[in-house]
Amino acid sequence: MSLTCPSSVQWIQTEWESPVGGLRISVIIDPSGDVRCAGLYFREHHPVPAQWRVDVDRVDWQDCESTKSLVEELQSYFAGGQRVFETRCSFTGTEFQNNVWRALQAIPFGQTRTYSEIAEIVGRPGSVRAVGTAIGRNPISIIVPCHRVVARSGVLAGFAGGLERKRFLLDHEATVSGQARLFF
Repeated sequence: MSLTCPSSVQWIQTEWESPVGGLRISVIIDPSGDVRCAGLYFREHHPVPAQWRVDVDRVDWQDCESTKSLVEELQSYFAGGQRVFETRCSFTGTEFQNNVWRALQAIPFGQTRTYSEIAEIVGRPGSVRAVGTAIGRNPISIIVPCHRVVARSGVLAGFAGGLERKRFLLDHEATVSGQARLFF
């Protein structure tokens, strides 16, 4: 479905079946034609922003260049080719959340960080729980790699898509980057 923001930004949604299950993809296109990913959710975790209204039907990802290029990047990621996503993101969160999400984008493919390390990176070392909450509200899964954040002990903890998906994504990245495992 396509949703329109009050600011005349076009919001397009589509779905794509990935190796980790159905994904809902949301992109925004501003009046100048600038395209950004605004949401990448596992199908069962997809919220629709309350302030937006439905005005046209959902598009097939192959029929829209902006969603097609994003899905092609995801296909390459799952095939072991794409390690850095070129799709630009549009974050709508607090300044703190945006800082946390940008810190997630800086975690290299095939590496992990702890919640404590992310708190240090964003300059809030005493706010580990707040960092965890911000990570849990990440609207752009996989591209903004919240799956690369693990507990201090190295074990898997928290992921909106479920720990099995987190394990799959980390195992995938470990295999592609020639590592045994990225978590304990």
